[in-house]
Amino acid sequence: MRMLVLGAGLQGSACAYDLLAHTEHDVVLADLNVDNLPAFLQPYIGGRLTPVAVDANDRTGIRRVMEGVSATMSAFPYYFNLGMSVAAVEAGSHFCDLGGNTDIVLEQKAVAPRAAAAGVSVIPDCGLAPGMVNILAEHGIRQLDVVRKVTIKVGGLPQKPQPPLNYQVVYSLEGVLDYYTTLSWVVRDGKQMQVKALSEIEELEFPGAGTLEAFHTAGGLSTMAQRYEGKIPTMEYKTLRYPGHAKMMEAMRDIGLFGLEPVNVKGVPVVPRDLFIATVGPTLRKDYRESPDLVALRVEVEGTDKGDEVLLRFDLLDRYDADTGITAMMRTTGYSLAITGALQAAGKIKPGVWTPDEAMPAREYIAALAERGVVIQESRLVR
Repeated sequence: MRMLVLGAGLQGSACAYDLLAHTEHDVVLADLNVDNLPAFLQPYIGGRLTPVAVDANDRTGIRRVMEGVSATMSAFPYYFNLGMSVAAVEAGSHFCDLGGNTDIVLEQKAVAPRAAAAGVSVIPDCGLAPGMVNILAEHGIRQLDVVRKVTIKVGGLPQKPQPPLNYQVVYSLEGVLDYYTTLSWVVRDGKQMQVKALSEIEELEFPGAGTLEAFHTAGGLSTMAQRYEGKIPTMEYKTLRYPGHAKMMEAMRDIGLFGLEPVNVKGVPVVPRDLFIATVGPTLRKDYRESPDLVALRVEVEGTDKGDEVLLRFDLLDRYDADTGITAMMRTTGYSLAITGALQAAGKIKPGVWTPDEAMPAREYIAALAERGVVIQESRLVR
């Protein structure tokens, strides 16, 4: 089969690599610029990999590259996801994306009747978080008779943190700031509500990563807060960073440095967030060979099973792969997207629009990750 990956950045390139390395499918990798693909893709060019230049804003061009493909995996920025999913349905292609914006996911849900009629599946939010964490949370929920609490914590971090922020860009600084400024959905006392990003900081010890802090950010729950309102008393998603990061970012946010409204600077309108990204971005972007990254993940589901008090825990610690030059964030995010698309193309997902927690076969997904060296540690504590 022929698979289409939209976006030749970090995550899209990792997704394309995974399809080439772990399936027999041919891959089309489409983006505005496909001239400088990473070294790990070069051996496949001219064989099973076909780079194609296309503008995400060119609807005709997008439809052209979607023709005849079994599944489309989008690593384009989240604001393209609704249009891309509609185009895929019209082209008769399964579709999944990295998501990250719950409002857009809810809009994609409205495409369900058209997707079902076309016999294709659409799965938004298929990266690491949202994506992997939601599949693991649902996997835990389905193992218990009664669920009282679901907590999700995940973060992409430098293995060698450098002050003052102890952070480096592992995907998109613009995306990070979106998560730091958007309200986060949670479930409290069985009711869905929103809390402020960077709030309710807590510390935890994570084996292999040391002391980390967790705080609320947007997007990670996908639509699970809406699905489980009135069914599960407590559910929340938090981002992991090294201690002290949240307070510094909160201060910068609250004094306006992440703002989107232009301010007058010596007669010139300047968007504070654009200036922040332009100024801070180069400092936070590191050569991964010199400053490798890691991904730490913990999903916990608490409740009862046959009368026993049970805590189910899913842990992951993944690191930069020096052999391929693929980062931990690319492995956990891009590979997750590829696995989803491959399962869709294989007919494992029923037609319609589903989030990963609704549709993905957890055991098969976890096994596929393990084949790639992304190993989820599962534990069950009976209290």
